[in-house]
Amino acid sequence: MQIQDLPYPDPGVPDARSGPRFLWWLFRNQLGGQLKSLAWGLLHFASVSALPFCVGLAIQAVVDHSGTRLAVAGGLMVLCCAGNAIGDTFLHRSAITNWITAAARVQQLLARKTALLGSALTRRVAAGEVVAVSTGDVEKIGWFVEAVSRFTAAALTIVLVCVALVVYQPALGVVVLVGLPVLALAVLPLLPRATRRADVQRDKAGRATELASDTVAGLRVLRGIGGEELFLDRYRSASQEVRHAAVRSACMWALISAVQVLLPGLLLIAVVWHGVHLAREGRIEVGELVAVYSSVMILTYPLRHFEEIAMAYSFSRPSAKRAARVLSLERATDTAGSRAAEIPAGDLYDPATGLLAPAGRFTAVVCGDPDAAGRLAERLGGHPSEKGASALLGGVPLDELPLKSARTAVLVQDKDPVLLSGTLRELLDVPASGAVGAEEALAAAQCGDVLAALAQGSLDSEDPMDARITERGRSLSGGQRQRLALARSLITDPEALVLDEPTSAVDSHTEARIAEGVRTLRAGRTTVVFTSSPLLLDRADRIVFLHEGEVVAVGSHRELVRTEPRYRAVVTRETEEETAAHGDGVPAGTGPAKPLTDDGRGGDRDDALSDDDVLHRLEEIEETA
Repeated sequence: MQIQDLPYPDPGVPDARSGPRFLWWLFRNQLGGQLKSLAWGLLHFASVSALPFCVGLAIQAVVDHSGTRLAVAGGLMVLCCAGNAIGDTFLHRSAITNWITAAARVQQLLARKTALLGSALTRRVAAGEVVAVSTGDVEKIGWFVEAVSRFTAAALTIVLVCVALVVYQPALGVVVLVGLPVLALAVLPLLPRATRRADVQRDKAGRATELASDTVAGLRVLRGIGGEELFLDRYRSASQEVRHAAVRSACMWALISAVQVLLPGLLLIAVVWHGVHLAREGRIEVGELVAVYSSVMILTYPLRHFEEIAMAYSFSRPSAKRAARVLSLERATDTAGSRAAEIPAGDLYDPATGLLAPAGRFTAVVCGDPDAAGRLAERLGGHPSEKGASALLGGVPLDELPLKSARTAVLVQDKDPVLLSGTLRELLDVPASGAVGAEEALAAAQCGDVLAALAQGSLDSEDPMDARITERGRSLSGGQRQRLALARSLITDPEALVLDEPTSAVDSHTEARIAEGVRTLRAGRTTVVFTSSPLLLDRADRIVFLHEGEVVAVGSHRELVRTEPRYRAVVTRETEEETAAHGDGVPAGTGPAKPLTDDGRGGDRDDALSDDDVLHRLEEIEETA
């Protein structure tokens, strides 16, 4: 695999049982590139290590006044220099290729796993950890995979040079043969401590990244409740912990580097001291002493690769462990399905709760537990992240369909939809039936002010469809993002559309118009909306009330408000005391829970923050403090 051939047609199925197994799987899957790197590495290191012998032959030829041998030595030096240049050039080329292709394979695997798991990924792995794995960790993994072949070439060269020295000059060769393994193994006792310190540094850096990611994602909320300084202090503290851990780790690696410099120096002194005595006794020639001395000095170069492979492994092992953890995650259901691909039609039914959404009707679902509502919405889309009874569409279990077919039949928009960066035209370019156009969807979602804001803020084009949306739509308010996401869902025009709190961040006037627009646009199609807003509930054909995971009441909004106290408490946000005081009499209020006056934010409420979001953030800050 060459760099120009990326991406891989198929990155393969990784061995994600552990970090080391994952590294070994990566190495095996680019064995051809590793063998190329090994071959060029042997040529490079062998050429470098052969130079001292050529120098020794040349010196001895001068001492013996032999012009022929001096010419031969010069020719050999030219060959060694050529081999060194060629080997080093192509070793670097093949090593970089191995590094980039290994990193690219990991990134493709992560991207494929992310697409497969969808929103379930961040429920099982922290978002900061996913970011760390897909950025810095892939480089460290690629570094180790690439370094293995260079280390192997360096180790084989050292063995060959030791054998050659023993044959060339046994008296000094034995000293080198005994000393070099000591040099190579001397740092082993230090490696466990260095690895532990590197692991601590990685863990602290990962936690700091998670904290930064969460803070940035909730910055608008933090500003609204005055929590910026608290989270900033927390990040400062986490950053200092990372710095201290990095210094401790660097000190350990500095000690290892010092040992790698000190011990070869001591071996060099021992070889020179012993060689001088042998030369004075006439047991070796001057050229032989120079050759052995130069060989020992040159061997410090391949010996450095022992330190590098140790560093590469200690840094890549936790990275590979994190990557393997993400790649080992699986969906609760088989995405291939056991049925042939088809798009069923009919009633949408959840056997776990008894929820029934009749075909072609606008059904609203009221659930007092937002988390339970989110899980139910996910289950209605088929192939949920948790195991359980499959939802049925027209009597067909969605979990038995291929994932693509289930997603085509039922589209679920969760309460925190994501807008990808790009133009509005690209945002709305999604798989669709073609029956609903962009203009109709944007109008139904009440995006008129959003289009005006995009056109006003665009310097390149006056057409709002060509205006660029920043990453995650951060330049837009929460209500604007919510309405654009709703328009995107409406364009797809699925057989069944499930919306989880689609209007929580808009004002009441806009919400009323959205309810009417969605009802009109989705006429004749199955629509399920999870909400507690009276404005949406009053326009639904059918309301299903869930309590403690089961359907307890079905009817119209006004009927349930009069007859079901638990429903009234959820919709009107009554306290238990108020509910008990009213009993079965006239309810405290059947009107909207939101103010009916426009707040001047272009159809958004509380600067895009729902009450639940604010309360949740306040609770988190109080617990942290």
